[in-house]
Amino acid sequence: MMLPSTAHDALLTLASSGEHGESARHESLSPYLTGGGALVALFLLLWITTRFNRDR
Repeated sequence: MMLPSTAHDALLTLASSGEHGESARHESLSPYLTGGGALVALFLLLWITTRFNRDR
């Protein structure tokens, strides 16, 4: 299914309008801190899930 041309043009404009170019990164976000936080959140969800499914 093809996107309508106006939506396609809008997406191309948004994709190409970055101020800092293609390789710009937000300096305040540490990839290790973000990944570690996501890993902790997933382990917490896994622990909660296993506590509720004791009978299986």
